[in-house]
Amino acid sequence: MFTGIIETIGLVKEVISNGSNRSFWISSSLSGDLKPDQSLSHNGVCLTVEETRPGQHRVTAIEETLKKTNLEEWTVGSLVNLERCLQTGARIDGHFVQGHVDCKATCIKKTIKDGSWEFEFECPKKSAALVIEKGSIAVNGISLTCFNVKKNSFRVAIIPYTFDHTNMSGLKKGDTVNIEFDMVGKYIQRKLSLSK
Repeated sequence: MFTGIIETIGLVKEVISNGSNRSFWISSSLSGDLKPDQSLSHNGVCLTVEETRPGQHRVTAIEETLKKTNLEEWTVGSLVNLERCLQTGARIDGHFVQGHVDCKATCIKKTIKDGSWEFEFECPKKSAALVIEKGSIAVNGISLTCFNVKKNSFRVAIIPYTFDHTNMSGLKKGDTVNIEFDMVGKYIQRKLSLSK
């Protein structure tokens, strides 16, 4: 379980293909504190730390994860948002994020405002009902608030701190991001679908 408050950005140093799986060596300021078997959010995807070496850690994504997320696009030099799992008793500054990505969305517009940035994303139509005005959403693992919600698109606003401390600064039109919808909305949608 995570909160969507990114701790640092990691840098992909090595990509290793092993059958249909892909392993990534990532360097970050957190890597030195990690141990095998720990869960760590990578662009909103919960992955298990398998191995560490000075300043780096290794994780593996299976075929299903690669298909459903933007991890299949990672190459050496890719920047990754990282967050360690939630600690019991800690403040929750974002919202509950499971690290289970629901789908990918495409950036269709990036607008520079006076001191902030707005991004508009297009998501699959089948998921559109899970996006609500002023609702919570995780974009590449970042806890954000939706606004200007349309049939299959929504916008988020990024303050300078988030822009500087996540990989949103490098995001451009046409790029894909990982999306996790608010889990309360998913439970409600499931309940309604079963009552039809």
